[in-house]
Amino acid sequence: MPPVTKARRKTLTYTFEGYRGGSREYRRLLTALFAAGVATFAQLYSPQPLIPQIARDLAISADRAALTISCSTAGLALCTLLWAALADRWGRVRTMTLALCGATLLGLITPWIQLYPLLLVLRTFEGAFLGGVAGLAVAVIVTEAHISVRAAAAGLYISGTSVGGLIGRLLSGALTELLSWRVAMFSVSFTGFMAALIFIVLMPASHDRPCQRTAASAPYADSSWAKVGALLRNRQEVTLFTAGFALMGAFVSIYNYIGFKLQAAPYHLSPLLLSFIFLIYLLGTVSSGFGGKLAQRGGLKRVFLAACLLMAGGILLTLARPLPLVIAGLALLTAAFFAAHALASGWAGALAGPAKSQATALYNSFYYGGSALIGWGAGLLLPHAGWEGLALSCTALVFFCCLLSALYLPSQGADTAG
Repeated sequence: MPPVTKARRKTLTYTFEGYRGGSREYRRLLTALFAAGVATFAQLYSPQPLIPQIARDLAISADRAALTISCSTAGLALCTLLWAALADRWGRVRTMTLALCGATLLGLITPWIQLYPLLLVLRTFEGAFLGGVAGLAVAVIVTEAHISVRAAAAGLYISGTSVGGLIGRLLSGALTELLSWRVAMFSVSFTGFMAALIFIVLMPASHDRPCQRTAASAPYADSSWAKVGALLRNRQEVTLFTAGFALMGAFVSIYNYIGFKLQAAPYHLSPLLLSFIFLIYLLGTVSSGFGGKLAQRGGLKRVFLAACLLMAGGILLTLARPLPLVIAGLALLTAAFFAAHALASGWAGALAGPAKSQATALYNSFYYGGSALIGWGAGLLLPHAGWEGLALSCTALVFFCCLLSALYLPSQGADTAG
C-alpha cells in the first residue's frame, strides 16, 4: 500500500462545503448567476411588447405574431428535463455555459431572418437552449454555495431573471419606436451576449462531479423517470402543475395582447409608452415574498386561492375604459400572479418528498407550456371576440384553477401528497 503523503492526506480529508458569504469566489458566483438570469429572460421575452409591430410589419394576425414568444417558451418547456439529464453527464456549469452560448448565438441571428416560419423555428431552438440555464441555475447554487447563503444566492438569481425580463421588454419597446423591431430584438440579444460573457469569465471553478454511468448506478438513473411517472399519477402534484400551466397562460396572454387594446382608440399609446407598462413587473418582486409571509400566518391553501381570485379581479379590471383602471388591473394581476406562482412552485417541491428535482422540472415544463400554448391560443379570440372575449376567457381559466385547487390541494401545505 503506497504511503499517504501530506498532499494526499489533504486531498482525502478536504470536503468542499460551498463558497461562503463574503468570499471572493462567492461574489463571483453571485455576479455570474445574476448575469445568466439577465441573459436568459431578456432574450426569452424581448418580443412581447413588439407583437403589435410584428403583426403590422409582416401583415399577420395577432396570434401568429405571438408565436415569437410561444415558440421560445415551448422550446424551454420541452427541454428542461433533457438538460437536467445532460447535466448529470457533463456537469451543470459546463452544460449551462453551452446552453447560454447556443441561445445567445441564435438570438443574434434570429431577428434578421426574413422567412417568418424559419424565424419561429430558430426562436424555438433559442428557447430550448435557454431551458438549460433556467433549469440548472438553482442546482448550481446548491452545489457551489455554502448552505448558509444558498437562499440569498437563489434570491439574487431570481432577481436577475426579473431584471432581465424587464430590461428585454423595456429596451425592445423603446428601440422599436426609433428603429425597427428587428433591430430592437438584436439589441436585446447583444445585451444577453454581454451578460453571457460576464457569466463565462466570472463563474468560479465548478465542484460539480458528473455522474459516471455504471452497472451499479443504472437503477438510480432509471428511478429518476420512475419519480416523474409517480408525480404525474399524484392528484395534488398534477393540480399544482395545472395551476402553473393555467395561471402563467392567463398572465402571459394578457400581456401579449394588451398592446392591441392600448395602441387603439381611445388610448393610442406609442410603443415607448407601452413598454413602460412592464415596470409593473417590479411589483412581482415584492409580492412573491409577501405572499410567502402571509401563507405562514393565514395558511398556504387559503392565501394561494386568494391570490388566484385577485388575479381574476385584475383581469376583469382591464375591461374598464379609463386608462388608470386598466393600469390598476394590470398591477393587481401582476402582484397576485407572482404571489400565486411563488407559492405553487414551492408547494410542488414540498409535496414531492425525494422527487423534489423532478417536481421542480415538471412544474417549470407545465408553467412555460402554459405560456406557449395559452399565450398563443388566446390570440385566436382577439379578432373574433375582441379584448372582452380574451379577458373573460382568461378569467374563466383562473376560476377553473381555483376550483381544481380547492378540491384537490391539501389544507396544510406541508401535508404529504397521496
